[in-house]
Amino acid sequence: MTAQIHVPFLMGRAGAVSALTLAAVGGSLLAPGGASEAYAATTHASKALQVAASKKGAPYKYGASGPRRFDCSGLTLYSYKKAGKKLPRTAQQQYNKTRHISASSRQQGDLVFFHSGSSVYHVGIYAGRNKIWHSPKSGSWVKLEKIWSKSVWYGRVR
Repeated sequence: MTAQIHVPFLMGRAGAVSALTLAAVGGSLLAPGGASEAYAATTHASKALQVAASKKGAPYKYGASGPRRFDCSGLTLYSYKKAGKKLPRTAQQQYNKTRHISASSRQQGDLVFFHSGSSVYHVGIYAGRNKIWHSPKSGSWVKLEKIWSKSVWYGRVR
């Protein structure tokens, strides 16, 4: 059984946590010491997910990696950098650098790679409930969206 910190407690005790971040991680966070999963709330992946969520609405710009504009791999690069992990620049390079995992093993903060054949063309950060934070295309912005394709691979940042 895992201990959870619910929204009112979290907002009162850690005002820096936004409702947006809470929505991205499912409305509650695991409490340190609650169970073995409790450590997940303090991992690099969890921090990267929070950073990506905090960039909601930032405009897409090809080749941009923050802090105000992003392309898809620029958002993942920026988010993990703020969480203390280094990633290469492009979606394909990021896929090559991660530990590949199955869909059934995916966790919040893992990277979701969209591919055509063997080529990766897009990346986002898994937010749970079959949704990702990503910066999709020109004319758009960083947003939370459902995964729209079955042609995806998952990677865990080491």
